[in-house]
Amino acid sequence: MTRVMSESADPPLLALSGVTKRFAGVTALDRVDFDLRRGEIHALVGENGAGKSTLIKVLGGIHIPEAGTILLDGRPAAIRSVADAQRHGIRIIHQELSLAPNLTVAENIYLGREPHRRGWLLRRKMDDDARALVASLGLDEIRQVDAVVSRLSVAHQQLVEIARALSAQARILVLDEPTSALSEAETEALFATLRRLRSQGVGILYISHRLEEILRLADRITVLRDGRSIGTQDAAHVDQRELVRWMVGRDIVDHFHRPAARPGEVALEVRDLRGPRTFGVSFAVRYGEVLGLAGLVGSGRSEIVRLLFGIDPIERGEVLVDGRAVRIRNPRDALRAGIVLVPEDRKREGLVMIQSVAFNVALPWVERWIAACRPDARKRRAIVDRAAQGFGIRMADAEQCIASLSGGNQQKALVGRWMEERPKVLVLDEPTRGVDVGAREEMCAIIGSLVESGLAVVLVSSDLSEVLGLAHRVALVRDGRIVGVAPATELTPEQVMQQLT
Repeated sequence: MTRVMSESADPPLLALSGVTKRFAGVTALDRVDFDLRRGEIHALVGENGAGKSTLIKVLGGIHIPEAGTILLDGRPAAIRSVADAQRHGIRIIHQELSLAPNLTVAENIYLGREPHRRGWLLRRKMDDDARALVASLGLDEIRQVDAVVSRLSVAHQQLVEIARALSAQARILVLDEPTSALSEAETEALFATLRRLRSQGVGILYISHRLEEILRLADRITVLRDGRSIGTQDAAHVDQRELVRWMVGRDIVDHFHRPAARPGEVALEVRDLRGPRTFGVSFAVRYGEVLGLAGLVGSGRSEIVRLLFGIDPIERGEVLVDGRAVRIRNPRDALRAGIVLVPEDRKREGLVMIQSVAFNVALPWVERWIAACRPDARKRRAIVDRAAQGFGIRMADAEQCIASLSGGNQQKALVGRWMEERPKVLVLDEPTRGVDVGAREEMCAIIGSLVESGLAVVLVSSDLSEVLGLAHRVALVRDGRIVGVAPATELTPEQVMQQLT
């Protein structure tokens, strides 16, 4: 990959030269060069562990590099704290939003900077200023500045974050995986906002694993691999396959390889299932089959699998496993019936992030390695070793904190722990969300291997190419109902979208 130098005679808005950062002897960034121009969307891509997160934390003043220089408008800048970064006009919008959900849009925009006089909050002025700001930015979706943020969609909450950043005169906006929880329509709306900001001279650093988005949105792309900058290229001069090769150092021809179709008996059948946001859902999945649930964000896909795993209460309907009705009132009932779930949000619902890999993998099997209140370290280690070896969990040590693993390895730990005692039905909700292109390939291969060994899989994904590429049949979900089921090979993305909208 060749490096494209700035064509303008003016210095770039931001330039990094030879930036190096180490942690306990491990080099996270190795002499990285990078520059961002005014009025540019510059994408930063790479596998998990490539150094993207470390780089944006250096920009945000969270990490201080051991070597290298940071230039703003051609002048050296010392960024040694979050306050320093903000003073220089650098704002980072992380994947996990940092809004106060109980406050209004206006209150979040000016949080900590509220207009006041003699100790009294000038609420009307704050609301008026917020309306003027969102109007000037073209953010019509959040023009009701007195709305409580918790009632907004994730997409609109992200716009509040952007408005808050720009209200503080941000010149450099960093977005980390901003579309991971957005529908296609919400993604397009966000892109329209970013393009407007670009036209106003804001420099935007955009980080995403979704390469097709990057190629549509970015002006330039920089690739990191193993903490080094491989190079920078104009987005118009690169295709997705070439980009993947630069990222992982090899060709990945196809993420989605549908498992061989050898369906057996019906493993799971759902009849007229109803819950808080689900209305009369019926479907079946066989052993050796992948049933995909496709729907827009908010369609009820995740609500269906939450009912199956006993997280939300079943109000009416039947769940049958191997043709026998089972009563699912909680996750324990689901596990006893042979149903396991890898949830959409692995950090909040799947893993105990402050604990070790071993703790998380062995957690469901406590009864096996603790007897009479005495833990058996050898049995616990054997459970962890089987998962690590069977699913290729890459880690330095089983006792390291699971938060230190890449997203792909965290996901493999979640899947691997359930295979200690083989389930009948594996439910996967967004199994490749927030993982890099190489880990995505590995996860798809794991799913294929499990299905070909006879497991029944229910797959939920907002990525239509993932559903159509992996599933044998696809159930279309809209407004908490299944509006159709068809073989995946007979569907196109356009046909699916027509039925979902």
